Amino acid sequence: MLNYEISGNGTQNLVLLHGFMENLLIWEEMEAFLSEKFRLIKIDLPGHGKSPVLDEIHRMEQMAMKVKEVTDFLNLEKFHLLGHSMGGYVSLAFAENYPQFLKSLTLFFSTYFPDDEEKKEQRRKSFRIILENFRAYVSAGIPNLFNPNEKDILEGKIELAKEIALSTKPEGALACVKGMIERPDRTRVIQDLEAKILIIAGKHDGAVKTDLLIKNIPDKTNIKSYVLDCGHNGHWEKPEVCAAIINTELLHNLPKKLVF
Repeated sequence: MLNYEISGNGTQNLVLLHGFMENLLIWEEMEAFLSEKFRLIKIDLPGHGKSPVLDEIHRMEQMAMKVKEVTDFLNLEKFHLLGHSMGGYVSLAFAENYPQFLKSLTLFFSTYFPDDEEKKEQRRKSFRIILENFRAYVSAGIPNLFNPNEKDILEGKIELAKEIALSTKPEGALACVKGMIERPDRTRVIQDLEAKILIIAGKHDGAVKTDLLIKNIPDKTNIKSYVLDCGHNGHWEKPEVCAAIINTELLHNLPKKLVF
């Protein structure tokens, strides 16, 4: 089973899935602002943190199934699910296959679109360096995930992100890159899901095409979206603001048919 930790004093279960080359430690800053209202179930995805590498390719559906093993083990019947970046791709696969378990789905600096051809090619080119010089791969990639206008202020956070990334097993990182290339378009999941959907995006996100994402959000009353003045890592760049949005939107239960 995947490694997980539980914290928080709230009654609402919120399952947190980190992104690529991250682990459950990334939630530390946001935790302080979420722990009063939520019981937080933080999971290490396959090949990350203390969870083992499963396969040569970690498909999003397979990782969602492994997350389901944890939620079943903990007897979670209805819960909130939030995924950062790759964790969002896993969350969408979870929502596609097990929608009846979700109170809400939060895409946290993530997207329902698949990789375009340029992104797929970029990922394929990274296969060799991930295995041969993982440190160089981390050092080159991580700083680009933060707001370029605030790199001096965020220096400590960038170093922490590098440290966490370097603790990832290179084989696990490679398996996930291969899995991300294969993921399908999941716009349909957003269109069909009846549970509350929250989308939090970054204006300066270098990993997600925020404009495309926001422009294509279906016009449904159960979907709320926010674009923040930050990069790809809201949990480090704007932890308090992100937590305030999550607390407000996930705990403010409006009737489904209410139109503003």
